[in-house]
Amino acid sequence: MDRLKGLLVLMRPKQWVKNAFVCAPLLFTGGFIDSAALLMTGLAVVLFCFASSATYIVNDIHDIDRDRCHPKKSKSRPLAAGIVSIPQAFILLAILYCMLGLGWFFLPQVVLVILGYLVLNLAYTFILKHQPVIDIFIIAIGFVLRVYAGAVALSVPVSSWMFVTTLCLALYLAAVKRRQELKSSGSEGREVLRHYSVALIDRYAEMSATGALLFYSLFVISARPDMVITIPLVLYGLFRYWYVVETLGGGESPTDALLADWQLLAVAAIWVLACAWAIWPS
Repeated sequence: MDRLKGLLVLMRPKQWVKNAFVCAPLLFTGGFIDSAALLMTGLAVVLFCFASSATYIVNDIHDIDRDRCHPKKSKSRPLAAGIVSIPQAFILLAILYCMLGLGWFFLPQVVLVILGYLVLNLAYTFILKHQPVIDIFIIAIGFVLRVYAGAVALSVPVSSWMFVTTLCLALYLAAVKRRQELKSSGSEGREVLRHYSVALIDRYAEMSATGALLFYSLFVISARPDMVITIPLVLYGLFRYWYVVETLGGGESPTDALLADWQLLAVAAIWVLACAWAIWPS
């Protein structure tokens, strides 16, 4: 039972929340009223869950020795804690890759996007996560690829506004993640953290958050004026997230910060409902 639980933890199902970005094109194109579009998007989300779990497993296998020396990861990571063996992790990884292979028969174009995501994360795990600034952009590009996969699943073009807004928001989340890692573990947590300072990452985060709000607002005002009510919700969400980071010590895991704060969950739910209400066909 412990081993089965360890395999589940190894897949990090809590992190699947990030794959909600795949649904962005479904929401903004009004496709949520079309059962076929819902099915295609749902399948794309599932495939991305398999892919993201596979990247976490590869990363944990690669970092197992370093994780064993980490005060928290040595207990929370199943491989580092010895709950799951490396051969078992490879078997689970093979199963996930096989599931992605099956996805080719249903959504081949989405699987191509996911393949790009997998290759990008392999480069990140073995090389790019040690390169300052590049490491933050790689994390952010992963979110952009999620949105792109959602658009490909629906055979709709990706809005330039959605692309740049997603990039800025993801850069904000990635910068805050690095900030909190630096504050909690110092440069011992990650090698790349030696190249950062809290003040520098704060500037990255502020610039990214400002860009996300600006580009989202321009999109709403120019293309979707009915959604203007959602701008204060986005602004409040950014403010609340920074409060959770600064005052409550969250942010090292954006998913944990979201799930642990009822106000963030509430404003996210209200934002989705407000967008759906504004976009809903007359």
